[in-house]
Amino acid sequence: MYKAVAAYLILVNIISFLVMGLDKHRAKVHKWRVSEKTLFLLALLGGSAGSVSGMYTFHHKTRHWYFVWGMPAILFLQIVLGIVIIR
Repeated sequence: MYKAVAAYLILVNIISFLVMGLDKHRAKVHKWRVSEKTLFLLALLGGSAGSVSGMYTFHHKTRHWYFVWGMPAILFLQIVLGIVIIR
């Protein structure tokens, strides 16, 4: 069971990271964008570490307070939840 959960978390974090990069690229070339709801949904589904990493790697959404505070808050809550579940 732990291997499946770990594989899921790795996959969703890679996807979240890549989607942040894709959205940043699309913003630069004035193309269709990924919605903010989708970015937050990916974080809520377990991809918060990838989202935060992508935000700062690609310098994307770092001027929006709800991303700067929201994504790390989701990550923090998911870490706490993981610790509680493991114990």
